[in-house]
Amino acid sequence: MALNLDAVGKTIGPLTKTYDWPDAVLYALGVGAGFEDLEYCYEKRLKVLPSFSIAAVFNFLTHASTAANVNPLGVLHGEQELIFHNPIPAAGTLTTTGRITHFFDKGKDKGALVVAESETEHDGGKRLFTSRATIFARLDGGFGGLNAPKNQVVFPERAPDFTVTARPTENQPLLYRLSGDLFALHVDPPFARAAGFQKPIMHGLCTHGFACRALIASLVPGAPEKARRMACRFSRPLYPGTPIETLIWQTAEGRALWKTIDAQSGAAVITNGVFEYGPIS
Repeated sequence: MALNLDAVGKTIGPLTKTYDWPDAVLYALGVGAGFEDLEYCYEKRLKVLPSFSIAAVFNFLTHASTAANVNPLGVLHGEQELIFHNPIPAAGTLTTTGRITHFFDKGKDKGALVVAESETEHDGGKRLFTSRATIFARLDGGFGGLNAPKNQVVFPERAPDFTVTARPTENQPLLYRLSGDLFALHVDPPFARAAGFQKPIMHGLCTHGFACRALIASLVPGAPEKARRMACRFSRPLYPGTPIETLIWQTAEGRALWKTIDAQSGAAVITNGVFEYGPIS
């Protein structure tokens, strides 16, 4: 199969997602929330995790993958940037519209990148967030396109200001996928083996949600509405049940760099992390 390079620039959507507070709570539980951050889990004083925005764009990313004609056995989430314009209400209907903006060729044996951008609004009239997602199509390289420009985040040569430890359960993907990310790689053992893994792996975006909780708890505790931007690169797969650490460096007022590592091996599973925070301008 070959990538559909003609998909660049063609509108995807509008796609709608109607949700209520149990959907926001289910997402929070799927990324490890509990009594220690009850504001994400209790409807009487509910605050929605900013990374819940991912649950609104699963359908968009599926449409983008289909439009690009990627080989599903080679699909991984490569990079994700979220720009938050307003806090996400506890219920409503979200409308997402976007397009594929770029195809990049890493080479025949290295795969391809499909970049898709979308905007999401709430039915209350507010623009909520912008998503820029990169799909890593491991089996679709070699089509003769340009490689992606390098974007390397340089971390400070000092100990992190915050280290947040967590341990996703061995069943974490089974809970997380109920928020809408139903890709077989995270639940179906034969599919995972066919894709080159020992068993189903963690959703990178599930680990991303653990990191979002860690960033807010460390930098703007109790105030997820102050999240302005969260960007990262997914660098290695993680198997469920593996403990993780999110390392956070404050580098300026309202800005931090971060990475999430496999706490057993020390290898980064998410890197190039940037988090910006502060009041809505």
